[in-house]
Amino acid sequence: MAANESIDPNQPLEYQSAEGKNNILGFWIFIGAEFALFSTLFASYFVLVDRNASAITSAELFDLNLVLAMTFLLLTSSFTAGIAIHEMRAGRVNRMLIWIGLTLLLGLGFLGFEIYEFVHYAHEGATLSASAHWSTFFVLLGTHGLHVAVGVGWMAVLAIQIKMRGLTKRTTSKFFIASLYWHFLDVIWIIIFTGVYLLGMEWM
Repeated sequence: MAANESIDPNQPLEYQSAEGKNNILGFWIFIGAEFALFSTLFASYFVLVDRNASAITSAELFDLNLVLAMTFLLLTSSFTAGIAIHEMRAGRVNRMLIWIGLTLLLGLGFLGFEIYEFVHYAHEGATLSASAHWSTFFVLLGTHGLHVAVGVGWMAVLAIQIKMRGLTKRTTSKFFIASLYWHFLDVIWIIIFTGVYLLGMEWM
């Protein structure tokens, strides 16, 4: 009972239950573990970035227009996810679902470009076995892409739950956590864009 009395009804719905608060706190801890994972992948990439053997170089392959398109799609999807949260807190379910749908489309567009990029690179001879540089590149980018795919599936399932059950303390806390995950992937992509692509194009 004391826990219920401490709940502020003026808080967003996702924070109006002890379960919701604990889940959100637990997810922040999970994000810390994810940062550790990607930090390890980034460290491996930067240590081996010059180990290219006789393979084609990233400067010869990286396409700025393609990378900018991917960046635009992912960053815009973070914006639409934020609007979905705004609509959720305003209690407008249908508008929220529209913005979730746009987020999913943008995420799928990003994945489509990334798959095209990987296939193109492989066709040009840049594969996992081509060199240490390309091995760490594909592991890093592939891990991020896998996370994006998980995020797309996660949000799609939550959209179905919200459509069927409406906005409850449980569904809102779930979607809020999913949106945090999505924003985290954007942060990782910004680091990839700057540290992998721009440096790989020898702009620095």
